[in-house]
Amino acid sequence: MPPSPRPIAALDTADLERLHEVPMFRQMDAEVTAVVLAGAVPKRWDRNCNVMLQGATADAFYVVLDGWVKLYRLLPDGSEAVVSVMTAGESFAEAVMFIGGRYPVSADTVTEARLLRIEASALRSAMRADGRVTIALLASIAHHTATLSEQVRLIKALAAPQRVADFLVATARRTPPAPEKGRLTLKLPYDKALIARRLGMTPESFSRALATLRDHGVVVSRDSVAIASLSRLESFARERGTV
Repeated sequence: MPPSPRPIAALDTADLERLHEVPMFRQMDAEVTAVVLAGAVPKRWDRNCNVMLQGATADAFYVVLDGWVKLYRLLPDGSEAVVSVMTAGESFAEAVMFIGGRYPVSADTVTEARLLRIEASALRSAMRADGRVTIALLASIAHHTATLSEQVRLIKALAAPQRVADFLVATARRTPPAPEKGRLTLKLPYDKALIARRLGMTPESFSRALATLRDHGVVVSRDSVAIASLSRLESFARERGTV
């Protein structure tokens, strides 16, 4: 049997701060947040564990406190279509809580992760008790829609090297301390094959894109990436290119 998630200590101050990075909780006061979180306990997951299964009854949504989680759809031929890869300060599956039904995607951890599972029953009780919860949920759904639209735009508008450059810049920005410019070294957050699928390219085209970025100050050694100038790389990522 696959390993089960392990309950850990209740939310601490850092977790609560991270929770308020999530669009749904950003404007929610402490009293309403406490109602939504009734009974929610953070759990630690090992790498490559299934969190939720496409087609299963949607009985909870999740907040990522640490680590990375892959959202994907299983295609008829058995392959995976990666929808998104979520990390700390992000949530997933709350939209389906609004309409009920079944999960439209599966979710697996791609690193060790700490996740907060919030029961659908708690969310719906909070929605009935306070209209602000419904407004917060709608704001979260709008945020996810906008993020997905931007991902599609980048895949269509940018050449492969620019998509990879954009990914590296975004990863650097969310890796504390987030630099504004200058030289830095970062670790790829998960394996290259998944990054390639996340960016809508094959592993081969991803490797070619990384090779192209050498001319823009990027040197890759296994899962370590040295960037000579973050501002220079960001400027390249913003240029329009031919896909």
